[in-house]
Amino acid sequence: MRKSYRVKKEAEFQKVFEHHDSVANRLFVIYQMPKDDQKHFRVGISVGKKIGNAVHRNWVKRRIRQSLLELKPYLKQDVDFLVIARPRADGLSMKEIKSNLVHALKLAHLIESDYNEVI
Repeated sequence: MRKSYRVKKEAEFQKVFEHHDSVANRLFVIYQMPKDDQKHFRVGISVGKKIGNAVHRNWVKRRIRQSLLELKPYLKQDVDFLVIARPRADGLSMKEIKSNLVHALKLAHLIESDYNEVI
């Protein structure tokens, strides 16, 4: 994803955390903060050390990024959100990660509720 679609700075992460609007499922926690003056969504991805070493964490982050790239047209545009991976996300297939991410995004109302593309 391009830089304009990313939440990178610690202060920006903290603003979204402090807004405290979150949902979760078994694999992901999603925090969100509405931003009405924004052209498109921004996302921050966090994968903790409980997932494993750097190779495993980067592996999970790549799959989350790819899933979000495929879902980009269906996502709500006026929001900043964070995707935090839970330890169970390690070692799952791309299909499993994407379906669980779609589930979490639906719970957060960040994706169209009738989104049912074949994964």
